[in-house]
Amino acid sequence: MTQATGRTVLLPTSQRQRRGVLGPVVGLVVLGICGLIVLGLLAGRVGPGGVVVGALCALLPVGPVVAAFLWVDRWEPEPPRLLLLAFLWGACFAALSAILINSSATIYVDAVLGGGSGDVVGTVVVAPIVEEAVKGAFLVGLLIFRRREFDGIVDGIVYAGLVAAGFAFTENILYFGRAVAEDAAGDGGGVFAVLVLRGVLSPFAHPLFTAMIGIGAGIAARRRNRGVKVAAVLGGYLLAVALHALWNGSATLGGGTAFFGVYAFVMVPLFVGMIAVIFWQRRREQRIVAAQLPGFAQAGWIAPSEVTLLSSLAGRRGWKSAVRRRSGKEVAKAVTAYQAAVTELAFLRDRMARGTVGQSTGTFWHEQAVAELFRARMHAVGHPEALTVALRHQGPPGGQQGWTPPPPGPVAAPMPPDQPPQSWPLPHR
Repeated sequence: MTQATGRTVLLPTSQRQRRGVLGPVVGLVVLGICGLIVLGLLAGRVGPGGVVVGALCALLPVGPVVAAFLWVDRWEPEPPRLLLLAFLWGACFAALSAILINSSATIYVDAVLGGGSGDVVGTVVVAPIVEEAVKGAFLVGLLIFRRREFDGIVDGIVYAGLVAAGFAFTENILYFGRAVAEDAAGDGGGVFAVLVLRGVLSPFAHPLFTAMIGIGAGIAARRRNRGVKVAAVLGGYLLAVALHALWNGSATLGGGTAFFGVYAFVMVPLFVGMIAVIFWQRRREQRIVAAQLPGFAQAGWIAPSEVTLLSSLAGRRGWKSAVRRRSGKEVAKAVTAYQAAVTELAFLRDRMARGTVGQSTGTFWHEQAVAELFRARMHAVGHPEALTVALRHQGPPGGQQGWTPPPPGPVAAPMPPDQPPQSWPLPHR
């Protein structure tokens, strides 16, 4: 720690840096061990061949699902390592916890209620409660330990979707592997049926359930009252459990008619509603960024001529495409990092203005975010074309619509990084 401009400012230390490296390494090792245990358990159930074929089949639906959530996460892309951690949490830790708890509960229920009861109760009651809890634990952990990375509902949906995609990937290995084992002497019809059911009709089932927790966590991230935060997350969890139980119950108890009825009249409308929520929240994010940009230009953090480019995804795409065509991928990456730093600062200032971030914490984060914007901008300035080529471009490459470049103008020099932090304008509450 050091005293700077009358305030205590946390500075990186070797101990903190070691923790920053050691923590992720330990986490990955633990998740790797969980993954190996899961593979061993699956191999014991369906055999090594079933695991191999099941994994290959499970790759088919997981790719489009992950790609869809990464597409949603475009205004403020989350750190790649956290996104990877979310997927691994679902595929390894959550899957292992669910296997162990669900199996134990099934055995217990069989012993208490009689043979055959365990499978039904485990599928309809225990599995939804346990699986949504272990998946949702990752989101709660982010709210507690990485709340700076959690800005709202879109972030909640993205993280929930990737955790659930990882969980569904491991679960699909079991279902595909079981179909392979049961259909060893057949014509492959069982594997095809599972592929259609889980890979075509319902690849977004688990992400849709867990997205309810993500929405609750996103609401909690933008509220000041602790009771409201807890109620939002708990409400999302209960809704996820209810949907999961309804889905499992319709497949286990109701037969084909009940299953397709729930699919057509509950899951499909809910999926459409989720898409509507995502677009609504994306528009909200755009308004937040657009509202902050004039102040950034006035403070000298960005050039006035960049406000239009940074105000929409179309403008950003056009800028990056023009730079990539003229100067290559590396320069385009510098522009991408600069745009992300601007967005990060805009969201943080909006949270500070709403009072959802403590004053001391928010001020410290603000100093870090402004410093990161300076670093990203200076890196881009190192490639002169990065901040000027788009301004000279007469239109979006490829005929993209909705992108109108501003008139050519000078690139403003940002406030120097050693400017006293107290002189950086903070948002008013």
